[in-house]
Amino acid sequence: MSIELGHYLILSAILFSIGLYGTLARRNAIVILMCIELMLNAANISLVAFSRYVALADLTGHVFALFVIVVAAAEAVVGLAIIMTVYRNRETVEVDKIDLMKW
Repeated sequence: MSIELGHYLILSAILFSIGLYGTLARRNAIVILMCIELMLNAANISLVAFSRYVALADLTGHVFALFVIVVAAAEAVVGLAIIMTVYRNRETVEVDKIDLMKW
């Protein structure tokens, strides 16, 4: 039994669905960031799988996956810095209790 493109896409869809549910259902900002990272990794699996099975000689999917990894690392750094600043000011990371933009 060989692993085909559909198997990778099903795995990617499951991971993306878990990440989307976690992003929409959770209140903790750190958990939301982790779920966003999970969704980006699901997209990376799809990119690499399509690059491997559709365009055999082309490494475009791999290059895009590396770009997504770089963007995800930058997003994690900026997001954690914002969460740490909010925690210092409000002493909570619950997104429902953060109302910094309100007057």
